[in-house]
Amino acid sequence: MIVWGGFGRNMYWNTGGRYTPSTDSWIKISTTNAPTARVVHTAVWTGREMIVWGGYDGSSHLNTGGRYNPSADSWIATSTINAPFGRSWHTAVWTGGEVIVWGGWDGSYFNTGGRYNPGTDGWIPTNSTNTPIDRCYHTAV
Repeated sequence: MIVWGGFGRNMYWNTGGRYTPSTDSWIKISTTNAPTARVVHTAVWTGREMIVWGGYDGSSHLNTGGRYNPSADSWIATSTINAPFGRSWHTAVWTGGEVIVWGGWDGSYFNTGGRYNPGTDGWIPTNSTNTPIDRCYHTAV
């Protein structure tokens, strides 16, 4: 299990840890090149990396993120070129090749999203024809 980001003790965090159940132990993860501290972001697991995107830092809704590789204990920033507008309370799913981000809130609700390909570090907007009504706090699989 990898835990990252969040809010506690009146602070926004860009720290985290890796938990190994077989040894019941925690290891702190690197913050070098980690995304800025945030809450209500999303994270997906690709089988090799955790990809974190979006969220809120106490003043702005973010359209930034990062890819964490636990084997190397390292972060790589995700591109913001063609990324969806910054948002919180959105959903993200891993398709086996892309992260799909949809919905959310930045003071207004969204019914838009984007597809992120970690192999190309590129974003493509999702089609907006016949989308569900704009929303946040939803689920997706």
